[in-house]
Amino acid sequence: MSGPAFDPLLPWPLVGALAVLAALVALWSLWRGLRGWLLRGLAGLAVAAALAGPALESGIRDKLSDIVILLDDRSASQDLPGRAAQTDAALAEMTRQLAALPDTEIRRVTVGDDPDGTALGAALTRALAAEPQGRVAGVIAVTDGLAHDRAMIPAAAPAPVQVLLTGEDRDWDRRLLIEEAPAYGLIDKPVTIRLRVEDQGAVPPEVAQAPARLRVALDGEPLRGLDLPPGVTLDLPVVPKHAGQNVVSIGFDAPEAATPELTDRNNAAAIQIQGVRDRLRVLLVSGAPHAGERTWRNLLKSDANVDLIHFTILRPPDKMDAVPVDEMSLIAFPTQELFMERIKDFDLIIFDRDRVRGILMPQYYENIRRYVEEGGAVLVSAGPEMSTVESLNLSPMGAIIPARPTGRVYDEPFLPRLTEDGQRHPVTAGLTGAPVQGAPANGSGSHWGRWLRMSQVIPDPRAQVVMTGANDEPLLILNRVGKGRVALLTSDQVWLWGRGFEGGGPQLELLRRIAHWSMQEPDLEEEALLADVSDLGVTVTRRTMDATAGPVRITHPDGKTEDLVLTEAGPGRFTARWTAPGPGLYRLSDGTISRVVALGPAAPREFEETVATPAALAPLAEATNGTVLRLAEGMPGLRSVREGRPAHGQGVAGPWIAITPRDAASVSGVTHRPLLPGWAWLALIAALALAGWLAEGRGRLLGSRA
Repeated sequence: MSGPAFDPLLPWPLVGALAVLAALVALWSLWRGLRGWLLRGLAGLAVAAALAGPALESGIRDKLSDIVILLDDRSASQDLPGRAAQTDAALAEMTRQLAALPDTEIRRVTVGDDPDGTALGAALTRALAAEPQGRVAGVIAVTDGLAHDRAMIPAAAPAPVQVLLTGEDRDWDRRLLIEEAPAYGLIDKPVTIRLRVEDQGAVPPEVAQAPARLRVALDGEPLRGLDLPPGVTLDLPVVPKHAGQNVVSIGFDAPEAATPELTDRNNAAAIQIQGVRDRLRVLLVSGAPHAGERTWRNLLKSDANVDLIHFTILRPPDKMDAVPVDEMSLIAFPTQELFMERIKDFDLIIFDRDRVRGILMPQYYENIRRYVEEGGAVLVSAGPEMSTVESLNLSPMGAIIPARPTGRVYDEPFLPRLTEDGQRHPVTAGLTGAPVQGAPANGSGSHWGRWLRMSQVIPDPRAQVVMTGANDEPLLILNRVGKGRVALLTSDQVWLWGRGFEGGGPQLELLRRIAHWSMQEPDLEEEALLADVSDLGVTVTRRTMDATAGPVRITHPDGKTEDLVLTEAGPGRFTARWTAPGPGLYRLSDGTISRVVALGPAAPREFEETVATPAALAPLAEATNGTVLRLAEGMPGLRSVREGRPAHGQGVAGPWIAITPRDAASVSGVTHRPLLPGWAWLALIAALALAGWLAEGRGRLLGSRA
């Protein structure tokens, strides 16, 4: 390869100005009739040419091959019926035809699955940026056109973009669309999920107006069924039943038609609603002022989510001291209102060293018993009065208290210890520095301090003793009664831990766990099946009071089942790690407890819209003289056309698409030689100037002779 080149000594505007000036001078000389006007003009132009630095360049030109980008869409929606076969056939045919073209390279780009959908625009942008623009002869995209990053699709390309669209003209789909769903909801208060059923594509007439039969379930338990026509928005009320994750699953069966819908993956959705309590309402009744009374008050007042009503009985009704009642009471004890009319408003009732002294009538205690059996919670913190004739066990409440006093009180130091059940029960398991049964009585080897007094009781056979005290007698007893729960602490000395006696102990943590277990906090259930979800990974934990735990059966969204073997991770805790094969709604069950887990969206973004569409890529194809062709209409042929010409058309054999060869090349071994050396330019300019001067001088001489 050889050709002219320039290396100007001055900026091009000055060189051009000098050439124009030389031409003007030559024209002026011609107008004046000077004989040397041409030579003077040539001398000026020679000066301009010398300043332009003309040279000859020569080198070896190597032709570069053209590059065609072949975009292969392998997202999940391309696995719908028929599309994978269309894609494979189109890629094979385009590869064959491109390979037959001379000096053509193929750059194959595969677009896979992504949590955010098909990143078709990002893949195309990266592919174009990775190649020299002067070598790209075309882009051929085999896709269903479902791009979820339309903003990333480039507005232009250096060569024609051809889109080969998979799918069929008769494709249609019905999907469930969740328009609005709450992330949190108050327990036992309705929340609203807004949804609708939407039809897409060539919907068969027999399906177009047929309503979908929705099935609604909460944590796997059916709630209701209803018919919803397509295109109608529905506000569905759902009531969270417990704290923590409430999984609402909504779905419908695929409608029956001669042409089946593309997929039923988008016929269901799972909404996870975190159940929270509005505010916990606690009633604390202290039978008498004592050193540990403030312990309970501080515990409950430290939680901003707790509404506390606290009554301390300062003066029993049978006390005769001639002091008027209105001067002894801060507020009258509204027993009728609290224990008859509004007892169900409370989540927990705590009796702190209370005794039967005629303040509460027997029907009040009977009402408290019914309150527990219907789902309420009672916590009894007992002192020496438990072993007297004023014990709560002698009231109608005695039927629900999980132990019967013997009448004996231990007035001696003792070290609270965990029983075997206590090491498994979430109320006491994992308490820092906890000694177990058999630990030395002086507390050596433990971080806990001793208590100084407790009552002897005989626990109910159905109750769980999780802590023991003096002589290994029951200290903390937990029991379920009907739908409710009762906890009994047979000592009033827990406040010693708060004062740091002999090093203290986990006073606030223990009392908090007791209170929240009584109110049925899911995290403190002793028999629970838990699932900690991270993307598609699940950590399954079985919490139980038994020494062993069986395998957990996992039911997949398609009905397939598998068993997951758990290994012991601590007393009462058995765990295993499991990875799901894909998103969806999975059911876990060990035969006793079942749990529903939603992994990712029940209908991934890939299946929100499934009908193939050219809408996303059509503007780019049109802007580059390309086109969108449906593969269902036939496989196009491949041609080469000049740049700027239409790159698609209809031939005798069918439709065709084209690429534009770029004729790119690289040059090597370049040499740069000035057209004339500097002295030659100087001699030429001087010769022309001298010749012009001589010509003018001769003209003047001839004129004078005449």
